[in-house]
Amino acid sequence: MMTAFACKLKMSYNLFLLAFALGIGGGFQYGLQVSVINSPAEYIKSFIHETWVRRYGFSATEELITLMWSFIVSIYSIGGLLGALSAGYLSVRFGRKKTMLLANIPTVLSAALMGLSRLCGSFEMIIAGRLFSGMGGGLALNIHIMFAGECAPRNLRGQLAITASTAIALGKFTGFALGLREVLGVDALWPVLMAAHAVPALVQLLTLPFFPDSPRYLLIDKKDKEGCIKAVKKLWGDGDHMAEIDDMLAEQEAIHGERAKSVCDLFRDQAVRWQLITLFLVVSCMQFIGINVVYFYAYNVFIKAGIPHAQTHYVSLGIGITEILTTVVSGSLIERAGRKTLLWKSHTVMALALGLLTVTLSLQDSFSWVPYCSVALIFIFIMSFGIGPEPSSTSSTSSWSIMLLAHRNISTVIQTGCLCFEWCFKLEPTLHPWTFVPFHCGWSW
Repeated sequence: MMTAFACKLKMSYNLFLLAFALGIGGGFQYGLQVSVINSPAEYIKSFIHETWVRRYGFSATEELITLMWSFIVSIYSIGGLLGALSAGYLSVRFGRKKTMLLANIPTVLSAALMGLSRLCGSFEMIIAGRLFSGMGGGLALNIHIMFAGECAPRNLRGQLAITASTAIALGKFTGFALGLREVLGVDALWPVLMAAHAVPALVQLLTLPFFPDSPRYLLIDKKDKEGCIKAVKKLWGDGDHMAEIDDMLAEQEAIHGERAKSVCDLFRDQAVRWQLITLFLVVSCMQFIGINVVYFYAYNVFIKAGIPHAQTHYVSLGIGITEILTTVVSGSLIERAGRKTLLWKSHTVMALALGLLTVTLSLQDSFSWVPYCSVALIFIFIMSFGIGPEPSSTSSTSSWSIMLLAHRNISTVIQTGCLCFEWCFKLEPTLHPWTFVPFHCGWSW
């Protein structure tokens, strides 16, 4: 009895360490990039203006500066799409662990470009840095989810997958915290703030090499049964894990040594047509619901509610903490309520919150109490997102569990591709009452 307990304890400890090593360079990086870009906005716009005057001898128009800033914000999603498209091929060619480590190369490069942009007097370096950061983030996030799902035993797969959403929430909170004036949110330190994501990349480069590659990858892709058994023992302890290994062998038989599928192969294969539709609906709804746009315009709502501009960043910390807590709570709710129930209920609450937010934004100048309702609706929206759509077990893990390995590698690409739609709406710098209307499609689907 004590031996079994000790094995379970060692398994949980090893998987927790693996979740940390994966999360710090995967979901954490994505969450950090989503939130850290808001704080230095005015400083970067001022830098663009100063650079333009120094180069050309005249001031750039406000519209041009806004366009350049919007391009800096939105190009991250283009890089994310490029990184996601390469995830399937690289994960098979080099393995999950090596690909995760390789994803840190564009991340560190982007940190160097953005950190040195002011010294070099080039705002183009910020644009290039955001592009490379998106490439590293899109690749790492997909590999993170895939790696975590393949390293966990069946009974712990959901719990380990939830750590991806928790890592994203922690990344957002860290971005908000670093953006405070007391930390890095001042004019003299914004290049350091924009380069801060190099630190988690270096942490992953130092920690992940101590872990084995995915047991499923070793067995099914590399045909290395001995390596698979060693990886299982290192991750799960010395207990009896033959049932899990037999499942992997059965999966290997099911795919009959097929190569990893391309995107075109995935769309043509009728055997996974319904799984693909299900995955596309779940993931696209999660992105189309407009979570990043809500984060982006939250500052405007807080200011309209009468919160001093200097205090809005502290309120944003409350949003980050709310999302962290709800993603942690979702672990127990998912097993009790079920993924489907939790998804449609959360999406319903989020759709109602967006609808009411549209109304309150239209009436915010009519009644003094309306802006406070907008603030409350933002918190309700974030809570619903953290409980339902965000946890990986309701979206990313579903893609892992309903597809064979031959399709699984490329199916994760869809998760990042849908993100481009939402980030395009950040091109509009002004908050309007109808800003959130397009994202009701995330519920109606």
